[in-house]
This record gives sequence, structure tokens and C-alpha cells, in this order.
Amino acid sequence: MEETNKDKVRLHGTWRSPYAKRVELALNLKAIAFDYVEEDLNNKSPSLIKFNPVYKKVPVLVHNGKPIAESLCIIEYIDETWKIGPQLLPQDPYRKAKVRFWASFIHQQLYETMLTVMKTAGEAQEKAMNELSEKLQVLEEGMQEFYPDGIPSISTQNMGILEILICCLLGPYKLQEQVLGIKIIKPERTPLIFSWLTAINQVPLVKELAPAEEKTLALLKFVRDIALKSSPA
Repeated sequence: MEETNKDKVRLHGTWRSPYAKRVELALNLKAIAFDYVEEDLNNKSPSLIKFNPVYKKVPVLVHNGKPIAESLCIIEYIDETWKIGPQLLPQDPYRKAKVRFWASFIHQQLYETMLTVMKTAGEAQEKAMNELSEKLQVLEEGMQEFYPDGIPSISTQNMGILEILICCLLGPYKLQEQVLGIKIIKPERTPLIFSWLTAINQVPLVKELAPAEEKTLALLKFVRDIALKSSPA
């Protein structure tokens, strides 16, 4: 979609943020032209503070001068505003409610536990990893309702909000495993999630938008090292 004077879109984000990456992926899936502003979160721009005065963080989508914050809210706004491209949430109210439920589960429960695994060691990490395994099992069972016949071929035409969220959290799971020295995705335990991530990671657009592996590895190591150094001995 070509941008016009009546339809200006700008995304304030940072390549380090999985939340901003969600919105970037949603915009690209819909083929929406947009300007991208890479924010330095250590020196936030006046525009970011102006457009998101409550949290002062990315992502922020600015459409025709009107800002929308928080990634899940932005993705729903994108889907409701632009009817082109894939439908990111179902139209059926019941099915939409179910998708919203699992989106919230991934956004809160899964992300928070994964972050704890990344930032801890020893017994604390072992406990967090057990919690993550349990939550992945819950997600595995929940996704069987959406994919009773297994994961279909995934492309830019049938990716939705759940694919976006799981991609931006666990798409680089092999690199996460490399940094942690722990197996996160176990095909024998969660075969549907394993197949889901494999199919998503093979989508050309996903590959195109993913940061270089060396950048992702460096970021993961940095986050983990800083967390471990700042934790009580």
C-alpha cells in the first residue's frame, strides 16, 4: 500500500524490542508503507515522550498524527484500520475472544517467565525453566483447538496475531538455547509448537525482518550478563 498525505504512518521502535518487532511485522504483513524511527532508549526523543507520555517506551504507532501505544493495542488497530493483507484477528466474536486470551497468555505469562529464565542462574533458573516448560505445555494444548490437524503451511497470507507474538518471543529459540545452554523447545514434549515455530521461521518476510544472528546473540549475552552481575551473590 502506498502512503499518501491522508494516510501517514510512523513507527517509533528499536531493533532490540520484541514488542516493537511485533508491530513492524504486522505492518509488513499488511504491506503498509511506514516511516521507521529507531529510538535510543537511553536518550528518548521528545517525540516518543510526547506520543507516549504514560510509559515513555516503544512501540508507538503514529497514524495521521494520532499516537497509539502498547503492541497488542497497536496490532488490533492495524487490523481494524487496514482491511488489506491477512486478517490478524478473527471476525467471529467468540473466536476473536479465544485468540485474545492466548495472545494475552503469550504476552504476559510466557514472556515474563522466559525473561526470568534469561536473567537467572542456578536454582532460580531451574525453577523458572520448569515453569516455562509447564506454560509451553499449556500453550501446546491450547493451540490444538486452532490446529486440530497440525500446523498448516504458513505464509504472509495466513499469519495472525498469535504467529506474530510467538515469532517475536521464541522465533530465535535456537540462539536463546545457545546462550543459556538449556533446551527450551523440546519437539518430543511440544511437537505442535516446534512445528509452528519451524513453519514461521521459514516465511521469507520473517527471515528478512529478523536481526542478524550475531546481533541477536550479542544482545542475549549482554542482557544475561548484566542481569547476573546485578543479582545478589
